[in-house]
Parts: sequence; structure tokens; C-alpha cells
Amino acid sequence: MKRLINICLLLTFLLGYLEWGKTHSLFIFQGEAEIILKATNDFKSILHPLILLPFLGQILLLYTVFQPVVSRRLTLAGLACLSVLMLLLFIVGLLTLNLKITCSTLPFIITGIFAIRYNRNNMQKPTNTGGS
Repeated sequence: MKRLINICLLLTFLLGYLEWGKTHSLFIFQGEAEIILKATNDFKSILHPLILLPFLGQILLLYTVFQPVVSRRLTLAGLACLSVLMLLLFIVGLLTLNLKITCSTLPFIITGIFAIRYNRNNMQKPTNTGGS
């Protein structure tokens, strides 16, 4: 179940929608493709926290998908890194009353809340091994 949640987090993140000006828009997966192509020529152009943190979050979540036992800490760290950009987009969408941006972030936010609740409910309880 944890793997499925992490895969859903990755996929819903990629569906985030950006729009600026009257003629410019793209989904996050399109922006990532452009960033990766740009990074091959000019690595310094991608050194920005709003680019690096989501990339780090994606790497962490992708790593957890292939782990034998999915790490709760890595899942939550990856979620936190991705949430920086998605919550910023959500706030921008609300402030500008842009329904496309706001609605594109909701699947990620809902999945993120579900992931947090699932990880909180499935925490291992410490066992009492004391002799008292």
C-alpha cells in the first residue's frame, strides 16, 4: 500500500499546472523535461530551491518505491519536498482565482493528506520490554 501511495504522489505531482501571462502555460512534467534538457547545457541555470527541492522529493519517493521495505521517513521527506512547490501553486491559484491551477494541485494535496494519515496510523508502537 505504501508503494502505491508513493507512486500516486509522484504522478499527481507531475500533473500540477502552471500558467503565467496570457499565452504561457505548462504542466510540471513538461517543465521538468525542459529543465533536464537545459541542464545538459547549463547546469547553473537549474540551481534554484524551487527546482532542486521537488527534484530531491521525486528522487526520494522513487527510491522508496524500489525499497524492500518502504521507509516512512523517506516518504514524508519526499512529500515535504514536493509540497513546497505544490502548496505554493495552490496558494497562487487561490489568490489569482485561477481554477485550473487550483484544481491541478488538489489531487496531490488530497493524496499527501492521505499519505500522512496512513503513515501516522501505521506507525510501529514501541513495545514494553522492561522488567517492571
